[in-house]
Amino acid sequence: MSTVLPDILHRIGNTSLVALRHVVPAGSARILLKLESENPTGSMKDRMALAMVEAAEADGRLPADGAVVEYTGGSTGVSLSLVCAVKRHPLHIVTSDAFAPEKLEHMRRLGAALQIVASDGGRMTEKLTRDMIEAARVIAERTGAFWTDQMKNTDQLAAYHRMADELWRQTGGRIDAFVQSVGTAASLRGTSEALRRHDGRIRIVAVEPAESAVLSGGPTGAHKIDGVGAGYVVPLWRGNLADRIETVSTDEAGAMARRLAREEGLFGGTSTGANVAAALRLAAELGPAATVVTVMCDTGMKYLSRR
Repeated sequence: MSTVLPDILHRIGNTSLVALRHVVPAGSARILLKLESENPTGSMKDRMALAMVEAAEADGRLPADGAVVEYTGGSTGVSLSLVCAVKRHPLHIVTSDAFAPEKLEHMRRLGAALQIVASDGGRMTEKLTRDMIEAARVIAERTGAFWTDQMKNTDQLAAYHRMADELWRQTGGRIDAFVQSVGTAASLRGTSEALRRHDGRIRIVAVEPAESAVLSGGPTGAHKIDGVGAGYVVPLWRGNLADRIETVSTDEAGAMARRLAREEGLFGGTSTGANVAAALRLAAELGPAATVVTVMCDTGMKYLSRR
């Protein structure tokens, strides 16, 4: 019997989990990849965008036909553009030329109004993050739009609790470690909270750009891994979130993303490459009896101009 969904938002979540076959060396743990590219915009951010908007609608912060504003490296903006298009909320996005042009065009096609903040040579830096945040604040103050404020918004954690529950069901409770890159820290925080409720022994590994390893205590810097590494310790981060932090360079993340496409047929972005690079290190340590889960954050179709 076929099922007809009431709208595209009902297609968010319940994504597949696949085993990596070719990039994992013999003797390593099994690595499973959550295919968040199956979400409607091709990104895990669909989950959090829907959660933030629906929570604000439910408690009156966002009235019917009320406007929304957010700053974003792209994926959150595309996801909010989808959600706001379906729910009929005008959307103002602050973004930058540092991010993939495919994402910016996707937002425009979904009806968002964009303000572009100039970057330092197309690189992600702390200054760029803070400049975008300030621009979003000004728009919210001037227009009265609801500011989802993803760096601080805890409504999105529930979306990642649900993703963790999916992982638990899909693996039959067999998870030894979870690996995820840190942007706002919401996905790592929400997923790890729920996984630890299932089994407190699950190891949680955070991933950040080697060029801007602030969570590891290093200096802020510039990198080109879209959507992660804000350049400062983000508000949703907690020191006890991760059992360890792995750093991955832009070059290493890009190389792994290309390997995944050519060897596994999995076409993801550089954040996915960073996740798998870090997961491979852990898998080598844990050995073949263990299972490591990580995330394909989005589809590589968002980055074709950067390949």
